[in-house]
Amino acid sequence: MAASSSGIVAALTAAALATVGYLAHQAAEALPAGAARAAVAGTAPAAGTSKAPRAGQDPTALPPRSGEGARVVYSLRRDRVWLVGANGEVSRTFEVDPSAVDPAPGRYAVTSRSGTVTGSDGIPVEHVVRFTSVNGVVVGFSAAVDEAKAAAAPPPKVRTGGIRESRADGSAMWTFATIGRTVVVVR
Repeated sequence: MAASSSGIVAALTAAALATVGYLAHQAAEALPAGAARAAVAGTAPAAGTSKAPRAGQDPTALPPRSGEGARVVYSLRRDRVWLVGANGEVSRTFEVDPSAVDPAPGRYAVTSRSGTVTGSDGIPVEHVVRFTSVNGVVVGFSAAVDEAKAAAAPPPKVRTGGIRESRADGSAMWTFATIGRTVVVVR
């Protein structure tokens, strides 16, 4: 007796779901302990995830496999940015305050810039350099015009994509990260 087409489809679907589940389990097993981040872009790191570099690692060292040529490198794990020249040399590195929404690791390009605006958290910011969006939330680098007031402000009630840097670092980013500049996001 021949199997019905709906039975074949159901069997193929079940096999596909089992395969995807197995591969997801294998991928999760391959992650180092404590290094797992949320699987979906736009979520905050898991509680207890260490931001510290591995033992013996220079926290200011450019992450390996972060691309070539002139680029901005942003490490989600270290909350640090590197401005890298065409020759591969780091011209500046600095810590940042991460946004509530993380971009997925990958390669992006600067898509827009604004000299001064009010951030989605209500804080006036300058030197805004945007490079992606996650679920409708625009993600980019910016510096609070009044750093002391921004530090004292309560956490925003909305999910924001502003990766905050100091005014001096924001000025350096503004000069370096023009439209089209590569931004590499690494763990």
